[in-house]
Amino acid sequence: MPLFAQELQSGPYNERMLTPTEKIWCNGKFIAWDDAKIHVLSHVVSYGSAVFEGIRCYSTQNGPQVFRIREHYRRLLDSAKIYRMDKVDFTVDAMCDATLELIRVNQLDACYVRPILLRGYSDVGVLGINNPLDLYIACWEWGKYLGEEALAQGVDVCISSWNRIAPNTLPALSKAAANYMNSQLIRMEAHFNGYVEGIALDTNGYVSEGSGENIFVIRDNKIVTPPLGNSALPGITRDSAIKIAKRLGYELTESMIPREMLYIADEVFFTGTAAEVTPIRSIDRITIGRGARGPVTEKIQKAFFDVINGVAPDTEGWLTPVAAPVRA
Repeated sequence: MPLFAQELQSGPYNERMLTPTEKIWCNGKFIAWDDAKIHVLSHVVSYGSAVFEGIRCYSTQNGPQVFRIREHYRRLLDSAKIYRMDKVDFTVDAMCDATLELIRVNQLDACYVRPILLRGYSDVGVLGINNPLDLYIACWEWGKYLGEEALAQGVDVCISSWNRIAPNTLPALSKAAANYMNSQLIRMEAHFNGYVEGIALDTNGYVSEGSGENIFVIRDNKIVTPPLGNSALPGITRDSAIKIAKRLGYELTESMIPREMLYIADEVFFTGTAAEVTPIRSIDRITIGRGARGPVTEKIQKAFFDVINGVAPDTEGWLTPVAAPVRA
């Protein structure tokens, strides 16, 4: 059985395990964790009409800080606009302030933040444009998604038999709940076949992304990542890795990647809010490179963690202190 496969049951990869905190933010107010409930006939339950984000708060040398918070909330509003959920009562600044205050209220130093904007209870038809929009923000403690060992040794993954959503069907640029039914199929197939994760191809057979991560391929010190047109989500950590790679002097292009290029790559790695920068050591039981984290991945990974841990200067302005004052 591939290394880390057993962790899928109860280890660090089980993203569903969480410890409830005291408060959740809902439509401008703090409510008790157990009071964050919706009606079973809310529009989102039948039709998946929600958009969401995953945001990380890190415990740094300079206190708890949130990674690229404004970019996440901008993407949330972009996702909502695509689905005509544009009558949101809160600005990016207001949502950022609410998030920082929520973390303070729950007295957390490091956590995962989950904002969810959903169509609530009213009409039960498909249209849904008259249903109220409810915005929830929750946070809870969160460790390393795959554990420290995986960050160094890499993980074993497979190519999924499930393709990513086709262009002009469901919008891949929107981080929408409905899109993640596709992600679940990819993730479950990998799980039951003994892999940590699955890599999806697009409908033309080119590499797209993982069930919840973007992907980068390295050969001869040149880095390639699929363009957004290959049904890939515009990942915030993806963008960070691109900026880091270019700053380190690597040649990086966004271009279509055939499946077989993965097998002959020197290195492959995932990026994502949860996965951060995670190397891939095998794909379809074919060893990638030396079968562990490669030197290019290691440099990008180190530069990323140096910033989020407060070791290196935050020249990009990616971190927002939780102690930052709330704007009036």
